[in-house]
Amino acid sequence: MSVFKAYDIRGTYPDQLDEELARRIGGAFVKLTGARSVAVGRDMRSMAPSVSDAFIEGVTRAGADAVRIGLASTPMTYYAIGSLGVDGGAMCTASHNPEGYIGFKFCRKGCVPVSGETGIMDMERMVGEPEPAPAATAGSVTDMDVMEGYVEHVMGFAQDVKPMKVVVDVANAMGGYALPHLIERMGLDCHVLFPELDGTFPNHEANPLKEDTLRWLQEAVRTQEAELGIAYDGDADRVVFVDRSGRTVRSDFITAAFAEDILAREPGAAVVYDLRSSRATKEAIESAGGRAIRERVGHSFIKATMREGGAVLGGELSGHYYFRDNYVSDSGDIAMVVLLSILSRRGLGLRELVAPYARYSATGEVNFVVVDPDAKMAALKAAFPDGEYDELDGVTIQFEEWWFNVRKSNTEPLLRLNLEAANPEMRDARSDEVRKLLGTPVEE
Repeated sequence: MSVFKAYDIRGTYPDQLDEELARRIGGAFVKLTGARSVAVGRDMRSMAPSVSDAFIEGVTRAGADAVRIGLASTPMTYYAIGSLGVDGGAMCTASHNPEGYIGFKFCRKGCVPVSGETGIMDMERMVGEPEPAPAATAGSVTDMDVMEGYVEHVMGFAQDVKPMKVVVDVANAMGGYALPHLIERMGLDCHVLFPELDGTFPNHEANPLKEDTLRWLQEAVRTQEAELGIAYDGDADRVVFVDRSGRTVRSDFITAAFAEDILAREPGAAVVYDLRSSRATKEAIESAGGRAIRERVGHSFIKATMREGGAVLGGELSGHYYFRDNYVSDSGDIAMVVLLSILSRRGLGLRELVAPYARYSATGEVNFVVVDPDAKMAALKAAFPDGEYDELDGVTIQFEEWWFNVRKSNTEPLLRLNLEAANPEMRDARSDEVRKLLGTPVEE
């Protein structure tokens, strides 16, 4: 399977992605973008220093200058790309993937992402061609520490955060890198789980979308009697929250809360949400006077639509939160700061904050392995001919009191179902109807 994916490059080291391939990718990135200057960050995995340096070698060989920011989260690398005025950048990371994986995320100038549709597949073609001769003049390498500027940038989103007790699980990954600086600035009473940077992930996978990875956080929130818990993914561009009882809070509810807060200051602004989100999210945006824009799943699509619509905020069910004033990019750190600001100003607990949005009943995302995904989606359309139908991302069919979406995964050979209804009984009944067409979920 190719390491060149829909949103990034990712594979196992060294059999799928090694230093030689990284060097070729660096040259291809310069050729693709025409960049004269490139910012490069890398995560805590053992191979990340050598793989990122090989990428930099490819960049300079192609004649572009490199700004090496070293150890960084993905949001820190976005900050470097956006604030330094470089022509693009790359983050050497495999995000939430387990030990043994490495890869790259890319941006053009201004933090515009490079996706499969906008350049990654072109880079794959370039890497497969004979390597071009080196540039007549090689580029230079400048080392730069962006931590101080990044912390100031993140704290620019804080508004009257009150001292409170929180628990944060960084899973031995990059969420723990800038966190001590942010904790100190906000005066939080913070208990941090697994803060040591360790790319072997000795405690648990750095993927907060998997409920079983949250059990340490949930237990600590309860035993510490904290106000809330926060879980980062491996490269800190995603974050998931749990309330004081340890219950996981849906990310689309957080998007709704963020939207209401921002729209109180910027009435009429646009907010982008992914099509898996609850109807309550759209209703909250519109009730607050905003323009709700529904978009397909994936950071490159959300970011592009935010730019096109001048949106102030974007949110995905996967825990990505995108902010216009963060170079239209996602940041777990900024999401944390914004949520703590809202809770402080409103004097609410997290459960109370999101309670108004919990008025529908959803299945959550359910996965199915199917032999012919296109045939299955055609069968769904035929089975529900009276619904409002669209193909923005897979198949979405909506009725007055319920709706569902089935889409192909961009990262795994799966169909993913999300279904929501007016009450639990309707949810279960309608879910059974759809599941009969899709088969047995992989979880069962």
